[in-house]
Amino acid sequence: MTTTALTTTELEDWLRRAAVLLTDHAAELTELDAAIGDADHGSNMSRGFRAVVEALDAGDFADPAALLKKTGMTLVSTVGGASGPLYGTLFLRLAGATGGAGSLDAAALGEALAAGVQGVADRGKAAPGEKTMLDAWTPALEAFRDAGDDLAAAVAAGAAAAAQGRDDTAPMTATKGRASYLGERSVGHVDPGAASTALLWQALAEAVSGEAGR
Repeated sequence: MTTTALTTTELEDWLRRAAVLLTDHAAELTELDAAIGDADHGSNMSRGFRAVVEALDAGDFADPAALLKKTGMTLVSTVGGASGPLYGTLFLRLAGATGGAGSLDAAALGEALAAGVQGVADRGKAAPGEKTMLDAWTPALEAFRDAGDDLAAAVAAGAAAAAQGRDDTAPMTATKGRASYLGERSVGHVDPGAASTALLWQALAEAVSGEAGR
């Protein structure tokens, strides 16, 4: 059954499915990171989202804001490298933008995602085109907003754009983060942060469509 607004239940479904996908693709993410980074993105993201699932199992969350805040704090404390602060900031900004609402429709989720993506840009001092996770998050957000008020259609559009954004990082030259030290040698490699971003969007699309049910 397709969801028209995200409650804490659907958000939990999203995060649990994200944990599965990130664990399933951990070796792939690490391989991508080995080419242009520290070779730990897959293990870091898998560990962080497994910790999020443990927090979900142990917690009782009154509203989306409480759930998203706990997610952000957990990621900050368990994901190593640059990804922990960046993904942690993303979810903390998502939490702050929900305004204590009991559910998030397409418009509310779009506002929250915009706040989250801006948080990533601020924390990483990055912009699109620098071969980072923003090159998947930014087109995904734009596609989500352009799709209108149908939550399922908007999320599906965002997931497709995130996947395309991930692929589009391959020909880019990295100018931000550890990969920037490689200069032209970073060309030809997909950015691992963009790849994990696409997996988060895939998980969200599956949660909204009902494919990631508990």
